[in-house]
This record gives sequence, structure tokens and C-alpha cells, in this order.
Amino acid sequence: MSSATQVIGLRPTSRGRARTGKLVSTIAPPFVVGIIVLLGWELIVRLAEIPQFILPAPSVIFARFVSDFGIIVSASRVTAIAVVGGILLGSVLAVITAFIVSIFERSSKVVLVIVSVISCAPIVALAPIFNAWFGATNLFSKIAIAAIMVFFPVMVNTTSGLLSVTPLHAELMQSLGASRWQTLLFVRIPGALPSLVDGLKVGASLAVIGIIVAEYFGGTANALGVMIANSAAISQFALTWAAVFAASALGILVYLGVLLLERLIIPWKSSQ
Repeated sequence: MSSATQVIGLRPTSRGRARTGKLVSTIAPPFVVGIIVLLGWELIVRLAEIPQFILPAPSVIFARFVSDFGIIVSASRVTAIAVVGGILLGSVLAVITAFIVSIFERSSKVVLVIVSVISCAPIVALAPIFNAWFGATNLFSKIAIAAIMVFFPVMVNTTSGLLSVTPLHAELMQSLGASRWQTLLFVRIPGALPSLVDGLKVGASLAVIGIIVAEYFGGTANALGVMIANSAAISQFALTWAAVFAASALGILVYLGVLLLERLIIPWKSSQ
């Protein structure tokens, strides 16, 4: 009895250690590579005596990041609001469209092909048009760009997930006398959630890029894209690189947010 209790008591610990070891093995390699790249960057700049206006050293960029931390955080907050707003708007519109398209299965393939072709267009080129429509300093002009960047991958993936029902599941629901809406609720929607999240992973990353580029064409003074453009124009490249790293960090945080959402709505996939 005691031995069984000990075994049971040890199982959570061993599983926790295994998960910790897996997490460390996943994070450690890119972290080490990043440190090596930064050290090599610092060494090359110092040994080659590269001017700061061409390529500042990481230590100089970090010092500028610390000195202008408040300004960079404020700009990151403005950009983050636009990114989150665009992701929410684009995802909602994409899911609604996917449900409508999946209802008409015969024409869904044609619609998906058309959407895929349209998504190949340079959507970011719409930034000047949206600025003219809504105003360059209007936050919605940036949210609209992010929404479009998110819409296409989420819509295509969600539609494909809703239409990808295994014959076994379909026959089972038919044998149980399930209606079309019951099949949608209990089979199609759960089966489409992984596809939706996969599309959201792509769309969220594109949303950050789209917002930064859209801010190049005009925006509030305290936005990351405007800060990057203005600091580069006056050769303050240490601040430019600091803002670029802040934008990269924002993209990573958004991606981690999608991973957290994945664990919440489809825990069976994340556990695998």
C-alpha cells in the first residue's frame, strides 16, 4: 500500500520534471543562438570600428532602449492597441464568413480559390488609401489594415476546418438522427478549432508587420512605425534599432497570446 502511494505521489513530480526538461530543451537553443549572435555583432562592430550611423553595437542600442524606455513603451502601447483591435476585428469577420461559406459546400471551393488569389495582393499598399479615408492619425485606419491581414488566413483555415469532416463522424451523426446544426455544433466546430488557431498564428504575426508598415505612411507621433521612420530619417539609428526590437518583442507577445488561447480552447491538441 505504501509503495503504491509512493509511486502515485511520484508521478506528478516526474511528469513535472519531464515538462520542465522539455520546456528548457525547447527554449535553450534559440536563447543560446541569440546570445551568440549579439556577442558576434558587438565584436564585429567594435573590431571593424563601424560607425554608429551605419550599424550601432547592441550595447549602444540597449543603452538607448533604457534611456528612452518610457517613450518606447508608450509607442509600443499605441501600436499594440491597433494590433489587438485588428486581430479581433479580422478574426470575427473571418469566422462569420467561414461559417457562411461552409454552409454552401458546393461553391466553397470556388470561394476559397478566389480568396487565396486576393490574399496574394500587397494588402499593405492599402495603407495610404485607408489613411485618406479615415485620416492618417485615426487609429481605425491601422486597425483596418491589421484586420485585413488577419482575415484571409483565418477565413481560409477555418473554412477548410469546417468542411473537413471525416466520413466516420458524418455517418455517426446521421445514424443518430442529428440535424445539420447539431452536426455543425458537435462535429464541425470542434474539428475546425485547430485550423482556426493555425490561421490565427499566421494572421497575428502578419498583423504586427502590417501595422508597423502602415504607420510608415502616417500615424500618431507616439507609434512604433512612426518612431522607426522618424529616427531613421535623422540618423538616430540606435533609437531605430531599439524600436525595431520593441516591435519584434510585440510580435512575440502576440504569438504567445495565440498559443495561450490554443491551450484554453483546444487543450487536447496542446497536450499532444
